[in-house]
Amino acid sequence: MSNDDGFQAKGMRSLVDMLRDMADIIVCAPDGPRSGYALAFSANKPLTLTLRREEPGLEVWSSNGTPVDSLKLALNQFFTDRNPDMIIAGINHGDNASVNVHYSGTMGVAMEGCMKYIPSVAFSICDYSADADFSPMRPIVRRVVRRILDEGLPEGVCLNVNCPAIPSYKGIRMCRMAKGTWFNECVKEHHPRGYDYFWMVGEYKNDEPDQEDTDNWAINHGYVAITPTRVDVTHYEYLEELRKMNFDF
Repeated sequence: MSNDDGFQAKGMRSLVDMLRDMADIIVCAPDGPRSGYALAFSANKPLTLTLRREEPGLEVWSSNGTPVDSLKLALNQFFTDRNPDMIIAGINHGDNASVNVHYSGTMGVAMEGCMKYIPSVAFSICDYSADADFSPMRPIVRRVVRRILDEGLPEGVCLNVNCPAIPSYKGIRMCRMAKGTWFNECVKEHHPRGYDYFWMVGEYKNDEPDQEDTDNWAINHGYVAITPTRVDVTHYEYLEELRKMNFDF
């Protein structure tokens, strides 16, 4: 397991509690928040691993790197003779629906696991608070994890699971990623020492709010959204069109 909120985040602690009786668990997560790191890894600084907790069936480690660094370190150091049965990311504080999938360090973990041919899933809740209530997710998390452990996933596909922040869900929907746009992303401020600086913030707009087959629609209407997500981003239909064009010198 890993995440982008840090090994000490309530979402990670809740995830461990939900699954401790189902498997031996190794957590390797950043030592603090790393939201927005996507698939970034550290190429210009040394990395460290710190053992934070050790009990029968559970080890919790932290790294000073990114979510993907943490996973790479875990696979390299703790799985020398075999792969783990599954990579689980989350539970993320905040949704990773729509285009957020491309920025998310949580989804970066799932994508990295997927690129290592390990069944991988990311869980998120639409609640950014540090003390978010993850309890309604428990049966969903256990059901999804059990199904993947039993049946696996297609090569090159991981699951992006997003849950609304409500006491109970209407059901589960299999969804596509909604089209959305972030805007007003930079807030300019002036420092007393005489220079301008910027905060990256932003507002999200669902560009197809009435499309009921999307992840945004599902979570906005009380459903859990499960979106199969591919490592291969090739647009095969347009690839065929490109092949018909003459780009030769």
